Amino acid sequence: MGLLDQIAGAIGGAVGGTSGGGDNPLLQMVMQFIRQQPGGLQGLVESLTKGGLGEQVASWVSQGQNLPVSGGQLAAALQGGGIGDLLKGFGMDSPDAMDGLAKMLPDVVNQLTPNGRVEAETAGGLESQLGGLLGKLTG
Repeated sequence: MGLLDQIAGAIGGAVGGTSGGGDNPLLQMVMQFIRQQPGGLQGLVESLTKGGLGEQVASWVSQGQNLPVSGGQLAAALQGGGIGDLLKGFGMDSPDAMDGLAKMLPDVVNQLTPNGRVEAETAGGLESQLGGLLGKLTG
């Protein structure tokens, strides 16, 4: 089993799914959430840092171990960030979805920052990264 297969399995398994990210509504929601952030991934990182999760987010971006975050911590940090509407749009219950998001988001951010930093986003850059990540997880 290759490294990407292990990562895909870990991400899918974190929310009770399979390694097929395309069938995982939570993974789809994470991708959509990042897409809709003002400033994309950089905006999400800044928002979470301002929301009190700076240490955790820095670990997700760095090349070291990802620090965990709880669904409650994530909900508090994202308060007013449109997450409630997004959850409703995906037909998900907020507490369970936030717990799943808390398990999945560190891995997704980590995969989108392979060089240990958030890269400057160019036109279509984030969309390309997200599409590539989703392709790796579903392929």
